[in-house]
Amino acid sequence: MSRRKKSGASAEKKRERRMRQRRIGLRTSKKLVGLFLLVVLCLAGLALRITYINASQGERYERIVQTQAQQQYTSTTIPYRRGDITDRNGTILASSEKEYNVILDCKVVNTEVSGLDGTTSQTYLEPTVKALVNELGIDEASIRKLLTDDSTKNSQYQILKSGLSITDKQKFEKYTDLTSKENANLTDAEKEERQNVRGVWFEEKYVRTYPLKSLACDTIGFTYDGTTADWGIEGYYSNILNGVDGRQYGYYTDNADVEQSTIAAKDGDNVVSTIDVNVQQIIRDALQQYENEMADNDQKNNGAKNVGVVVMDPNTGEVLGMDSDRWYDLNNPRDLTPFYTKEEIKKMSNNDMMDALSSLWQNFTISNAYEPGSVYKPITVAEGYTTGVLNDNSTFFCDGGEQVADKYIACEGTHGQITVAEAVKYSCNDALMQIGALIGEKNFLKYDNIFNFGMKTGIDLPGESSGLLFDADTMGPVELATSSFGQGFTVTMIQEAAAISAAINGGYYYKPHVVKQITDENGAVVQTINPVLERRTNTEEVSKKVREAMGAVMEYGGTGYVTKIPGYSMGGKTGTAEKLPRGNNKYSLSFIGFAPLDDPKVVVYVTVDEPNADNQESSCYAESIARNIFTELLPYMNIFPDEEGYTASDVETGFVTSAQMIGKEYSIGENGPIYTATGKLSSGDDTSSDGDASSGNNSADSATTEAGETVTGNDTTVGTAQDGTDLPTVDIGSEDTESGNDYFTDGVSNEDLSNYLSDNP
Repeated sequence: MSRRKKSGASAEKKRERRMRQRRIGLRTSKKLVGLFLLVVLCLAGLALRITYINASQGERYERIVQTQAQQQYTSTTIPYRRGDITDRNGTILASSEKEYNVILDCKVVNTEVSGLDGTTSQTYLEPTVKALVNELGIDEASIRKLLTDDSTKNSQYQILKSGLSITDKQKFEKYTDLTSKENANLTDAEKEERQNVRGVWFEEKYVRTYPLKSLACDTIGFTYDGTTADWGIEGYYSNILNGVDGRQYGYYTDNADVEQSTIAAKDGDNVVSTIDVNVQQIIRDALQQYENEMADNDQKNNGAKNVGVVVMDPNTGEVLGMDSDRWYDLNNPRDLTPFYTKEEIKKMSNNDMMDALSSLWQNFTISNAYEPGSVYKPITVAEGYTTGVLNDNSTFFCDGGEQVADKYIACEGTHGQITVAEAVKYSCNDALMQIGALIGEKNFLKYDNIFNFGMKTGIDLPGESSGLLFDADTMGPVELATSSFGQGFTVTMIQEAAAISAAINGGYYYKPHVVKQITDENGAVVQTINPVLERRTNTEEVSKKVREAMGAVMEYGGTGYVTKIPGYSMGGKTGTAEKLPRGNNKYSLSFIGFAPLDDPKVVVYVTVDEPNADNQESSCYAESIARNIFTELLPYMNIFPDEEGYTASDVETGFVTSAQMIGKEYSIGENGPIYTATGKLSSGDDTSSDGDASSGNNSADSATTEAGETVTGNDTTVGTAQDGTDLPTVDIGSEDTESGNDYFTDGVSNEDLSNYLSDNP
């Protein structure tokens, strides 16, 4: 019994457990079914809501989604403005002007918008095309091509027009601005049309412009794309002129309103140069006068292979003007048509064209090194006085040349017993060689370095050359002799101008520079670039001696006499250097001068490299340019006539040509005789000719003295000078002799020297 009772109780408990589990499972199933039905109902409600929103506000949300996908609208770059370059008086030399690109978002314009009736259309297409054509003058066919072509119809960035002005941009914006007064009277249809102008925006940019076009092009330089540059002030100060782009960020709120956050651009700083545009124009006018006289325009040949001018303040190193005769428009720097024929340009390879452009863009006055010739002689004199080998009583005897080692080096004439000042006045190579020998090789090289030859001046312009000098291993007695009168080594114009400035200003060598201030976008001075005194080259007493010697050059009978402006005390030096290889009749001519004599305020240096003339060896080509510059420059700089007996009205004005200068009086030797030239010169610094005749040590058919006597060949003459004194006997020269500062005889030929310099650079 007991077993049966226990078995029955156990079975009953199992049945109760199964019933309880069944009741729990049934309740859970009902809950799950209810939850499922609830989810289905929610989804159905959401679908109904989405359908309603799409029908009533679908266009609004579609616009939000599309706009958020187009970051051009909501995240844009704000370009900086590159700083201006001005002259010392504030005249704009380079500036950046704001322009705009018209950008078309083809995808937006082609958007198909659904209407309430369920149909779709390109609502924005025709209003946008109409606005672009009528308001901005863009060709309709080009717009429609972009909107229909498979390669562009979905593009979000297509440039429709570049260089749009702010006026045209504002005109378009007023057309689409329905809140403006101009659009207040529009009909509802017109308002709807303008409201549907979509997918057009403006990209802001700056374009570099040069208001004075080619004026001072070598010094200013240009930018390739408005922000990068390699040439001139633009290249050297590019990082200072450039600024930092800004950024405008945008996002849309729940109400589809645009919220913006802007980081402003930082504009570049401005550069104030030392250049004076009026001085620059004076230089340009003088160079243009030379070109008008000498250039062969039919063949597009200039008046010389190269012409350079530097005008400098000798007391600060500031460059007031700098130019060459290769003028190109800074707004169109790749235009070669002024220099080459169309046929020549067409035949150019890419490398040829780049070589031509590089040659055009480089600054001749700092990049080209050449043998200076006699303009170097004042430096030799300064070295002589500084080392103590020269004094007030120093004299030298010129007998026509010097035997140096196994070489005989000829002078340009036979000057007899002369002082140091007279040696410079008559450009006597013989005396200069004797001075060089007294200085010695070691000291000569030392003071070459002190005057900064063989090294870059550090001028704030790219592309400067250093020139080539002899050193202790390559300089011997012959090299010392030729170097004393400026042959056998090379310099740049800026080196020579800076060195002469130091020699005459009391011995203060200032680093040449073309920028004097940096200002910010508001015009406040950020940095002042003060004159940099680098070293002392000589004493004031030595400078006085050098000025006296260079003043003698400008006196009656001196080689620079025809360049002197009446009424002004001036100093100067001419130079004539035959180029390598010797004997090719190609010359580099130069003149360097300053005023006033006792208190120099301006230095003018002119170099004419291979003038376009049959006979190149006359420095009158450089002198005519220098004289024309001084004539206008001195009054402009408020430098007044300071010689007794002259007034401002007595000073000669107007341009002179090289031919006119040939007609002036030239003298050979102290006190004459005077030869009045009527044809092109074919002699050295201080000689003249009658027709094809040449005087000095050149061959000569004939020449006429002031006394009216005619001399030929090696004939001599004694006449009467204008003051009534007897003229000394003068050797006109023979047919076998040659002229030039580099002429060697009886020991070394031009070819020998050329080979030597090639082997010993």
